[in-house]
Amino acid sequence: MDEIQAKLDEIVGVVEAARAMPMSASCVVNRAELLALLADARTMLPKALSEATSVLHDADGVVAEGERQAALIVEQAHEERREMLADTQVYAEAVRAADQLTGQAQATAETMRSEVDDYVDAKLANFEIVLAKTLTSVSRGRQKLAGRNEFGEFDDAEQASFPG
Repeated sequence: MDEIQAKLDEIVGVVEAARAMPMSASCVVNRAELLALLADARTMLPKALSEATSVLHDADGVVAEGERQAALIVEQAHEERREMLADTQVYAEAVRAADQLTGQAQATAETMRSEVDDYVDAKLANFEIVLAKTLTSVSRGRQKLAGRNEFGEFDDAEQASFPG
């Protein structure tokens, strides 16, 4: 490619160095010299075009490879995003399930606590009734003992004052 550029620069130099025609834009050039330079340029062009085509083909390959790699990276990013969303959904489902289980456990515990409270209250009420009856029996027994002691003391006092 550099060779063709050098040849074109040489042709331009010949035309620039050519003798100008008075009162016109035309110039006088050596036809044989200029034709020889153009023939050389013509022979160099297929090689230069081939090189340019090769470079373009290589550039197309590089661009295609870059696009393929970019598509692969994008697909990997989408897959990673899907995995992250799936993990997030699994986590959210686990939190929901844990909340539901916690709510059920609290409701069951509250029910059991209420049932135990009712059971203990019933047992304490029965115990209270038994204690009340026992206290009544104890009170009557003490009253009987108190009456007998008074009567017994009275009998002892009378017997002591009256010899028998």
